[in-house]
Amino acid sequence: MSSSSLEPALDRREQILGAAMVCFAKRGFHQTSMHDISAEAGISVGLIYRYFENKEAVIAAMADRHKKEIQAVLERARRAPTLLESLEILFTAHCCENSPKVQSAFVVDLYAEASRNPQIADLVRDVLQTAMDGVTDLISRSEEGTTAAHDLKPHELSELIFAVARGMLMRDVLQPQEMTAAERRARQLEVARRLWRLLFQMEIESVYA
Repeated sequence: MSSSSLEPALDRREQILGAAMVCFAKRGFHQTSMHDISAEAGISVGLIYRYFENKEAVIAAMADRHKKEIQAVLERARRAPTLLESLEILFTAHCCENSPKVQSAFVVDLYAEASRNPQIADLVRDVLQTAMDGVTDLISRSEEGTTAAHDLKPHELSELIFAVARGMLMRDVLQPQEMTAAERRARQLEVARRLWRLLFQMEIESVYA
């Protein structure tokens, strides 16, 4: 198949995935039908079935896309000169996206669905493990991670970082109004810096005191 014929198919898949995220965020995974997704995308439901067998297939494609996005962000973070700057990249990676609140609501509902649906749970665990493995590697390679005075291992520090990140995501859903991209970025940067000071700065100071 030529590249020119592949591009429209990829664009159509992205259109469907974008519409599905909006629907899942608004209605929840369980309540959303393929007809809802087709209406949001502005295309026929029959066309959607040409690309995706069912809602689980849509979620699987979303998970695959998100893993690729995570890997791209992690690669940017690896090139940062310090762990603090790496964390800043990770915490602000999605600040300038359209409708970040929709994405947050989608993730919250996805976790709820994972508690009921083993297939979705496997997808969520796979994506989360990809991200956590990447952050664990960043910490292991950093000066802060190798000189820390506390007994926490890199994977334990990664778990704490993700606990904070998931808490921020939950908070996004509860915000009474949309923040601007600049406001969101400033808030995420402050959280990243406070977390770095809490987990790493005291240890570095004690080592070089």
